[in-house]
Amino acid sequence: MRRQNHSSVFEFILLGFSNYPELQGQMFGAFLVIYLVTVLGNAIIITIIFLDQSLHIPMYLFLQNLSLVDLCFSTVITPEILVVLTREKGTISFGGCFVQMYFILLFGATECFLLGVMAYDRFAAICHPLTYPVIMSKRTFVKLVMCPWILSILTAALSVTWVVSFPYCDHKEINHLFCEIPPVLELACADTFLFEVYAFTSTILIVMVPFFLILLSYTRILFSILKMPSTTGRQKAFSTCASHLTSVLLDHSTFLN
Repeated sequence: MRRQNHSSVFEFILLGFSNYPELQGQMFGAFLVIYLVTVLGNAIIITIIFLDQSLHIPMYLFLQNLSLVDLCFSTVITPEILVVLTREKGTISFGGCFVQMYFILLFGATECFLLGVMAYDRFAAICHPLTYPVIMSKRTFVKLVMCPWILSILTAALSVTWVVSFPYCDHKEINHLFCEIPPVLELACADTFLFEVYAFTSTILIVMVPFFLILLSYTRILFSILKMPSTTGRQKAFSTCASHLTSVLLDHSTFLN
């Protein structure tokens, strides 16, 4: 196969479900409904927390940040999928592909880190209620919000810069609905082994470190809840964790799939 520098590649072709045209209409409808529900749900959460001053506490502000990240993540991916599903073969510019890849990594990693941070917040609130205002001070809250964004920006920038530096072959068809690293990397005309090791390691760290923090936090939370003498106290503790646990289950089930 003839090798060419990536600077001469102007666009990629997103195949999507082009081999199954009879499914494209159904998939378009499904993705559109899911996207609209996601946008509406997250927009409602963001707006309510923004307008209600009584909700301007760490637990709800973390949830607001998570909703914003989820909204951005869906918006980076789904509109492109809908465009691809309306065509036999969708196209995306070389630069556009890597911009999309960057924001997918950015918002995906930020969501994982935020879920870990939110687990720590719930642990502090339930296991140390008397000292919680000191533990989760305004300064600490700002740091815990900023750290996921900073780490994700750096990780996404390093990954995408590395991927875009590879030369790409004449074959420009991406067997996917959007620009994700694995299918794009298949088109590279270079040895990508070192990057694949890096990508695997960073993915494990981004997913598993927050996951173990969540697991550890909720183990401690469960023991604390079981020690509570009143049923009302237990119910209140479980209810404060409900939204976070739902987000964790959805996020990690998506990753496993």
